[in-house]
Amino acid sequence: MPIRIALRQASRQITRRRLATELGRRYASTPSTFQWDDPLNSQSLFTDEELAVQETARSYCQEQLLPRVLDAYRNEHYHREILTEMGELGLLGPTIQGYGCAGVSSIASGLITREVERVDSGYRSGMSVQSSLVMGPIDEFGTKEQKDRWLEKLGQGKLVGCFGLTEPNHGSDPGSMETTAKPHPSKEGYYSLSGAKTWITNSPIADVLVVWAKLQETGKIKGFVIERDQCPAGTLETPPLKNKNGLRASITGMIQLDECPVPKENMFPDVEGLRGPFACLNSARYGIAWGVMGALEDAIARTRTYALERRQFKNNPIAKYQLVQKKLADACTDAAYGIQAAYQVGRLKDEGKIAPEMISMIKRQNCDRALINCRHLQEVFGGNAVSDEYHIGRHVANLFVTQTYEGQSDIHALILGRAITGLQAFV
Repeated sequence: MPIRIALRQASRQITRRRLATELGRRYASTPSTFQWDDPLNSQSLFTDEELAVQETARSYCQEQLLPRVLDAYRNEHYHREILTEMGELGLLGPTIQGYGCAGVSSIASGLITREVERVDSGYRSGMSVQSSLVMGPIDEFGTKEQKDRWLEKLGQGKLVGCFGLTEPNHGSDPGSMETTAKPHPSKEGYYSLSGAKTWITNSPIADVLVVWAKLQETGKIKGFVIERDQCPAGTLETPPLKNKNGLRASITGMIQLDECPVPKENMFPDVEGLRGPFACLNSARYGIAWGVMGALEDAIARTRTYALERRQFKNNPIAKYQLVQKKLADACTDAAYGIQAAYQVGRLKDEGKIAPEMISMIKRQNCDRALINCRHLQEVFGGNAVSDEYHIGRHVANLFVTQTYEGQSDIHALILGRAITGLQAFV
């Protein structure tokens, strides 16, 4: 069911009890009953509209994404049609108002990423880039003409976008980027872009590329929207990066620019410096903080089921043993805390009361705890964890990447340290 239809129905048809039944949850149980899959009853915090969005996302992810994920991961094959399917449901750019987008809350957006990453971090990464890093800057910094030209098609998944900031020599230090933009020597009204970006999700299949470059004349960083079909041969290449250890269900590549002509009207006019890309990254980081909790929750559910079914030592289920129970208790606690923190930041985000350091905190903490706990839960599977059919190893490999990209964990620690002490550790 598309989000927009689900929202219309939520106010008049969907009650919490009915939705609880459809989701297979036990929201109607007494408050004193502990639920291992929702220890702090976070579901009670969400509005009916947000629960309806979650239902739509969960149904799609479990019915359409989960059956494809093992083949995608094994073969590093991203199914391009996934973005079209998500667009039809209203899952892309969900917080954007107008242009056919759902216009839902930041909490609802987080619930979407949580459900997608419950299946695979790579699927969430492809969606997050489209929504937060491509549609986001066009909506926030673009002109009316730019919005009219691209947002609706991106929201429908008819166009695929990517975001080019990270460079081969500059990951955590984007201010030192080497990609440049200068007036085109032969085309009036155009810039010429040259440089390279790497580890770019969606770049090999992108129709629209949001690229950040330094103006040669001023040294200021500006954002440009590059349309692949308008680039002369040899000026834009997007080779894939293969043989990854994680996020294999997404497609990753480079952006190589060689005197690529870009019309001046494709530049974001009013934002310069790192404020533009960092605003986009903060939106994506917020989504990651929700998403990794979905991956951890899936790992918890799979580990619990395995531990109850696996019998060792006098035919006892290994769930009976203390070390297994401690691993599950630690993981459930961190997942519950992580959801509560992401919820609080989401509400503040919609109220305009958010500080960037809040997003650094939840991105860092949730990614760290998701990775650490999944590594510990992996031990419960013993040798069986080697088989991808148990899914746990895939989550661990993916979560290493989520801890590293869009601000490595230690970099976010330094951002928080600067906010705490007032002292800059980066220089």
